Amino acid sequence: MKIICIGRNYVDHIHELNNAMPENPVLFLKPATALLKDNKPFFHPEWSKDIHYEMELVFRVSKQGKYISEKFAHKYIDSVSVGIDLTARDLQAYQKANGLPWEISKAFDGAAILGNSFKSYADGEALLKAAAEGIKFALVRNGVTVQDSTSNLMIYNLPRIISYVSQFITLQVGDLIYTGTPKGVGAIAIGDRLEGYLEGEKLFDVEVK
Repeated sequence: MKIICIGRNYVDHIHELNNAMPENPVLFLKPATALLKDNKPFFHPEWSKDIHYEMELVFRVSKQGKYISEKFAHKYIDSVSVGIDLTARDLQAYQKANGLPWEISKAFDGAAILGNSFKSYADGEALLKAAAEGIKFALVRNGVTVQDSTSNLMIYNLPRIISYVSQFITLQVGDLIYTGTPKGVGAIAIGDRLEGYLEGEKLFDVEVK
């Protein structure tokens, strides 16, 4: 299992961080050791003072494939959940400023929070239709909603993501695709409580320690 992440996929988040609009999906990976599930706490590492939450929809791959056409993308996914792409923003800024790869700011242990369950649809076509119409998701931090958006606001939709990623990397059963975050990202602190919602249903409840 691998964690495939898409960056800069919501216009309002791009503007929030003063980034440039990408010509293609921005792709990076997290290792399986980054996965944090079952409401386990996230232990804030000592090497960063500025770790940010980035709430995202997470789609699960159901079939192995490579060079997948957009029109066949529905055959390769089966369900959706929510998660957080945690980012050590200070470390990321340092790496970028020095022309270095910034995986260590994204791929550290526990940096991919995942919901406790996945919502399934009748088939992949039904899931893609729901995503095109707008799957709702939200993040609540310490009782306050800080991110709230829908899938139809993504710059690159799921068929485009699947087709693009599979040009370079073979998709395998169980792979997770984190599809980008909307505006509202911010720093976490020890003692925070992070709750993730999909269509109004709470799917994770994580404490920062």
